[in-house]
Amino acid sequence: MASVLDKSAIVAPKTFNRWLIPAAALAIHLCIGQVYAFSVFKIPLMSRFDVGEVSVGWIFSVAIAMLGLSAAFGGTWVEKAGPRKSMAVAGTAWVLGFFVAAFGIATGQLWLVYFGYGFIGGIGLGIGYISPVSTLMKWFPDRPGLATGLAIMGFGGGALIASPLSNSLMSLYGGGTETENLAAGLVPTFITLAISYAVIIAAGAYVIRMPHPDWVPEGYDPEAVEKDAMQTRLNVSANQALKTPQFWFLWIILFTNVTAGIGILENAAPMIQDYFPAVTAAAAAGFVGILSLANMAGRFVWSTTSDYIGRKPMYMIYLGVGIVLYLLIAFLGNNSLVLFIIAAVFILSFYGGGFSTVPAYLRDMFGYYQVGAIHGRLLTAWAAAGVAGPLIVNTVVEAQASAGLEGPDLYTVSMYIMVGLLALGLIANILMRPVAEKHTIEYDIKH
Repeated sequence: MASVLDKSAIVAPKTFNRWLIPAAALAIHLCIGQVYAFSVFKIPLMSRFDVGEVSVGWIFSVAIAMLGLSAAFGGTWVEKAGPRKSMAVAGTAWVLGFFVAAFGIATGQLWLVYFGYGFIGGIGLGIGYISPVSTLMKWFPDRPGLATGLAIMGFGGGALIASPLSNSLMSLYGGGTETENLAAGLVPTFITLAISYAVIIAAGAYVIRMPHPDWVPEGYDPEAVEKDAMQTRLNVSANQALKTPQFWFLWIILFTNVTAGIGILENAAPMIQDYFPAVTAAAAAGFVGILSLANMAGRFVWSTTSDYIGRKPMYMIYLGVGIVLYLLIAFLGNNSLVLFIIAAVFILSFYGGGFSTVPAYLRDMFGYYQVGAIHGRLLTAWAAAGVAGPLIVNTVVEAQASAGLEGPDLYTVSMYIMVGLLALGLIANILMRPVAEKHTIEYDIKH
């Protein structure tokens, strides 16, 4: 059985349609993207276990923490094992996590939900997120931004599918839309999702292939890469990458861009109502939906754009224009609802675009060798930003409220902090240069 999962067993013929590879990657990203829809389970879980929001919220926090850790520590193994084996392992962990969590819900053991969905499922999240990345870029050396954008867009889009689907399943199995009905439908919903995700991820793992050693995209000239000073034809190992300033500049760039995006995303509904008190709760929820679409669209549109203008200029836009947009919200946001929405939409599109463009930026800097492992280690910036973004905004809002401030004044200091962070990221991006040749090794992409 192991042989069909090995890299050597999935080398494609030269006539293989490379557009099947983004579809295979999209399959797993759509499934693991469900984690962003976890909030739909919060109230039913609180009812089922008779606990508060913080106790249930830790399930999500554990999953995201394990995503970052497993991506960082498992990245080198993913490169050695190949995409099919790593997708199979990720899918197994993700699905097993749902089954263990379902058993915990059925038996009233909350710790099993932490262990299942959070710990085991979180390992599946991290391995699954990075498993197709380096393979995608080998299939699309001419358009790596487009390829990774298509796949990582699925991680943002997974929640858009999973959120209404999960609600519908809980209502169906529980016999109604009341909290007690939704809580009663939790176990069969988790089992249904697990089985569905197992089938979809298995299909993606079956389709995934490594390019044939003699295959190149039609019309693609590898020598043209040399014309761009910010794209190397050399390669750097994952361990050596940590010794370069470029890795840490990219860490700062990703951390600041993600922190700024989460600062809006995590507080979107209350923020728009504080800026514009006439906005209803339903309209605020619609605003959150619009931001989710912007997040998803940005992952594809901006990363594809980076194939034409380059990764460094693309991040100049993410960070530089982001500074302007945050200043607009700080100074003029409460004067125009349209201006507020447009600024927030672009900020969230840059947030999504930052995720999908960074693998191609890593390829440009460090080559193909172990780019997946390097990507995994860089995702620790995401884990750090996931803590920093909400902490900054929530702490400032609480402090401002305690001082008697209200409305837009609750967020002004947060906006300035985000401007400062984006300026730091912008400086790091300006300082990006090609990696020194002393860090590189010889590596043939065909291998």
